[in-house]
Amino acid sequence: MPLKDSLAALIVIVAWGVNFVVIKVGLQEIPPFLLGCLRFALVALAAFFVPRPAVPWRLLILFGMTLSVGQFAFLFTAMTVGMSAGLASLVLQSQAFFTVLIAAILLGERVRLQNVLGMAVAAAGLVLIESGAHSGNVTVLGFVLTLAAAFCWACGNIVVKFVHKVDVLGLVVWGAVVPPIPFLLLSWAFEGKAAIYHSLANLSVVGVSALIYLALIATTLGYVLWAKLLTRYPVSKVAPLSLLVPVVGLVSAMLLVDERLGALQWLGGVAVMLGLAINVFGLRLLRRGTALR
Repeated sequence: MPLKDSLAALIVIVAWGVNFVVIKVGLQEIPPFLLGCLRFALVALAAFFVPRPAVPWRLLILFGMTLSVGQFAFLFTAMTVGMSAGLASLVLQSQAFFTVLIAAILLGERVRLQNVLGMAVAAAGLVLIESGAHSGNVTVLGFVLTLAAAFCWACGNIVVKFVHKVDVLGLVVWGAVVPPIPFLLLSWAFEGKAAIYHSLANLSVVGVSALIYLALIATTLGYVLWAKLLTRYPVSKVAPLSLLVPVVGLVSAMLLVDERLGALQWLGGVAVMLGLAINVFGLRLLRRGTALR
């Protein structure tokens, strides 16, 4: 991989890993549904300059409602009611297993042995993480909502399968046109008019910076660079890089917001990462492990 593509991959990994800390910072000033509304409204402004991709509106709506509204409504709420930034970055990766299961049920795709083994190992890790849900940095509700966010992400992945090859920037930008209205309605209904006005009137430089980061860096730049890498290299070479996102998420959470995990949560995190690795690498990982003996 040339240096410029390696740098692009590094930018995506760091941007998505630090993203969870930025979300936590943003949620200190902006309630979750309003944060989702503002995040995607900023991205959607680019629709005035970016042509709409050749994608039917029904798919754009499904893309926006699953990958954006569903995923981030649950994730932002989870981090509000009790989910640490570091663990959120890890648990959200369970979307890989949900994607495999949904694709098997709806599309008839074959579930391989490596998928089943990876799911089993990762599930054991998730149980360990949940068992430490009263440690102070995660609650049972926060954990469950993060899993719901991962499920919505997986549903969005299935929608993308029907989109085929389109301009990625156009898909990201026009997919962001859908979420602001549902998020605003959710904010109005559950957070209230007073909370909306108060948040907007009292936004600090930190809050605005977090919002810009989420909209421009994590969403627009991150997804566009990632998609370009997928078009230039085999999925088998690019996909494993996403395993580094939770690592950056956990480390940045420790360094930037002083999050600390219990022993069971660390053990569970290692198990989830191992399960993800098995799901991606499959028998190659086992063969290499055997060869090292």
